[in-house]
Amino acid sequence: MRVLAEVHEHDGYPVNWPDFPVAWLTPPSLIASWVAEPDNRVAGHIGLSQSDAGDVAPGLWSARAGVSIDATAVVNRLFVAPWARGHGIGALLMAQAVTEAQNRSLHPVLDVVASDTAAAVLYERLGRQLLATVEQQWSPGQKVAVRCYAATI
Repeated sequence: MRVLAEVHEHDGYPVNWPDFPVAWLTPPSLIASWVAEPDNRVAGHIGLSQSDAGDVAPGLWSARAGVSIDATAVVNRLFVAPWARGHGIGALLMAQAVTEAQNRSLHPVLDVVASDTAAAVLYERLGRQLLATVEQQWSPGQKVAVRCYAATI
């Protein structure tokens, strides 16, 4: 949890600090997750999940591709420790999640808070296609713009 706390303090990710970080990292919809550990030190994390009710990207992709939402997998909970950035860890974690989704015959999709421009730059550099930017109501007092992406076919 230390790395997640470092990322939250440095970047504001996740936007809302979870009451139970372990549960946030391991939602019931989780298919698999991975950590990067250069030099036996946790440097990053990524998850791959089935679509949940609040996920927008799966619906956008399924409508565009003419397939069921069940044909998608959501890449989520990607973060890299500030001290470990610039070494390709995010790209390696993303490649692992995408490969796993494809091995399961699922199309990887993801979303990112629009204000997280560094993440958007990474996703676009890795060839992710911007599907749309949408506003989500996260709570009665919190509306957030989210950029939705899919891997290109």
